[in-house]
Amino acid sequence: MIPRIHKQGSNTLGLLHYLYGKGTHEEHIDPHLVASFDNMAPDPGRDPSATKKDLQHLLDQPLSLLDADRRPDKHVWHCSVRAAPDDPILSDEQWGDIARRMVAATGIDPGDGAGCRWAAVRHADDHIHIIATLVREDGRRPDHHRSGKRAQAECRLIEKELGLHQVAPGDGTAAKRTTSAERHKAERTGRQRPAREELRETVRRAVAGAGSEEEFFDRLAAAGLLIRKRVAPSGDLLGYKVALTDDRNGEKEPVFYAGSTLAPDLSLPRIRERWALPVEAVASADGSEREQPVLPDVTGPAFARRRATAATWQALLIIDHGDDGAAAAQIAAAGEVLDALAKTSAAHTRKELREAAFVLERASRSHVRAVRGHDRALRQAARDLVHSGPALGRGEDGATTAMLIDMAFFLAIAAANWHAKKEHAQQAAAAQQAAEHLRAAYESAAAQPMAVLRQRGQRLAPRVRQRHAVLLQQVLPELAERIRAEAGWAALAATLDDVRKAGHDPAVLLADAARRRELDTADSISDVLVWRLRRSAHLLALPASPDGTATMGTRRTAPLAPVTQPATSAVNDPSRRR
Repeated sequence: MIPRIHKQGSNTLGLLHYLYGKGTHEEHIDPHLVASFDNMAPDPGRDPSATKKDLQHLLDQPLSLLDADRRPDKHVWHCSVRAAPDDPILSDEQWGDIARRMVAATGIDPGDGAGCRWAAVRHADDHIHIIATLVREDGRRPDHHRSGKRAQAECRLIEKELGLHQVAPGDGTAAKRTTSAERHKAERTGRQRPAREELRETVRRAVAGAGSEEEFFDRLAAAGLLIRKRVAPSGDLLGYKVALTDDRNGEKEPVFYAGSTLAPDLSLPRIRERWALPVEAVASADGSEREQPVLPDVTGPAFARRRATAATWQALLIIDHGDDGAAAAQIAAAGEVLDALAKTSAAHTRKELREAAFVLERASRSHVRAVRGHDRALRQAARDLVHSGPALGRGEDGATTAMLIDMAFFLAIAAANWHAKKEHAQQAAAAQQAAEHLRAAYESAAAQPMAVLRQRGQRLAPRVRQRHAVLLQQVLPELAERIRAEAGWAALAATLDDVRKAGHDPAVLLADAARRRELDTADSISDVLVWRLRRSAHLLALPASPDGTATMGTRRTAPLAPVTQPATSAVNDPSRRR
């Protein structure tokens, strides 16, 4: 149940005309009163003898008794309360009780016999509107400070008592929601989303991996946005606003939004924090830190994805073992990686990756302030992804995309667990939702490379398959039977064979891969182990075909700089895993 306190107004009758009217799209069906301050207010919806003017006079009577200099300019209070789409339809009596609880909780009518006059109008199954005059019967102003938070808290209680969908409590760090006027405008103009949401996503993508203000603004311009910069007399840049070229006001002028109004972390000062970074140290297996080595230049999309996978693993370690500020920075930077990945990946994974980035954005903001610096590896990974260009949906490009999504899934789950431990309910829910989108993206990205690996495994000689089965039983006795029953077992057998041919000890790497993170809840343990082994052994994500040539669509990549990998991780994820 979502309450929303609208901006205070000065026209009681005008709001009543809207509440009892047909709506902007004929959506107001049977508008009528469900409750009022005295339970006897006239109802212009169902009483033919009552008019909106009658109700307006009744509500504004305390206002008319005040001297002109004591009357507030903005005296109309307006609150809407909306149920969730899957909630049962409530009766008028239930909505009336909800209205009384809302005005009491917000201080509009606290029950002392001298509260404000108010009325609750229902014109749809799922919501009501409450209108009140902000002058009490005793002539004083009501104490409705922080009424939005009070209303939210009361709604959480109502949800539990009535068995309704329980909304995760907020903490005031979410981006500003679109207004009803913005939503109606989007519908009226045929836009899929309100301008505010479209701008927020576009600006967020422009930030992803950007290394300077110049690059950031160049990306905004390349995306087709109108840009207005705020410059001090000294010439220093203080802020910026952006607008869509086709989003105009009544005077046909572009509607600009400041970065800070799109999201708190999209203001220019907060964006600059990403660029003013100290030399980063990364976590090691023992929890200590070591200076990050200088990495070679990225040579293509596949190489960028492999290196981003390694950076994502290091981010997991920092979330597990780092302090809160460093962990918050990793979660924020993970969104940049997803934005960059969505921008450069093939069409069949793009939608789910965009959705994952969109919802993870909510998980990136909490009252734990991100300490920039520890996130340099992830931000560099995002930059590499953008500058390496579009990736193919097959071959090494497609396989390394699946490998990175697989690791990003783990990071989203780690973020959800981290937020849950700190009782950040909305952020934890957002991270979990991002993980589900990543799961779907993985299934699309992994279909082709896993099919190729399974075919290679099925072509192995029986004695070779048997040797790998014995190895699996020795290293993972509790999971071996389940793994051999999976469709992906053939792909894992092929990978173990590649590990052996590359000069590694398959038993050592398999044991290490199994220890890194729990496997019991995996939907496909084989898939998880395949990507861990191929990454840790520095194998091509999609190996060469039997004749020694690269598989169609595969791009050879430069060898990765060694990345120290710990043998174990402290996180055990109870959530479902592929």
